[in-house]
Amino acid sequence: MAAAFVLHRLYRAQPALRCSPAELLWAPRRGHRLTPADDELYQRTRISLLQRESPHAMYIDSYNSRGFTVNGNRVFGPCALLPHSVVQWNVGSHQDITEESFSLFWMLEPRIEIVVVGTGDRTERLQAQVLRAMRQRGIAVEVQDTPNACATFNFLCHEGRVTGAALIPPGGTVLTSLAQAAG
Repeated sequence: MAAAFVLHRLYRAQPALRCSPAELLWAPRRGHRLTPADDELYQRTRISLLQRESPHAMYIDSYNSRGFTVNGNRVFGPCALLPHSVVQWNVGSHQDITEESFSLFWMLEPRIEIVVVGTGDRTERLQAQVLRAMRQRGIAVEVQDTPNACATFNFLCHEGRVTGAALIPPGGTVLTSLAQAAG
């Protein structure tokens, strides 16, 4: 009786529905659908791309004890990543990091906001005067183990920050140049 009353009210309340209460009971119900409705099949979606991601952004694809893969290119040994280039970094371990070895980061324009330093397998402490010199030049320094430094660098680049990285491969093997090995 109550159901009939509700159906009668529903039939009277919505003038757009011109079907009998019996037809309302047998009408198909869609809780959710797995296929698009008829009207969705023929509508097209149009996307206007306002800004493309920078094709020159640096991303570290992978790393191992011998080096890094940056934007699909292999880099052997320690390296410095700058906003649009990769250079070999002439350090063997975290103890070799000096103010002079960081000089390439403050000579660039636009100015780098932050340098992420990867010190190998473990996070190592850098010399206080090196960190002080970077702070005086307005560049923040984040020191981490190399796996975390790679992830941090990729994240900061994805955010659009002007970021540099100074990375020593993890694994404890120090690569020497041919001149050092011969001498």
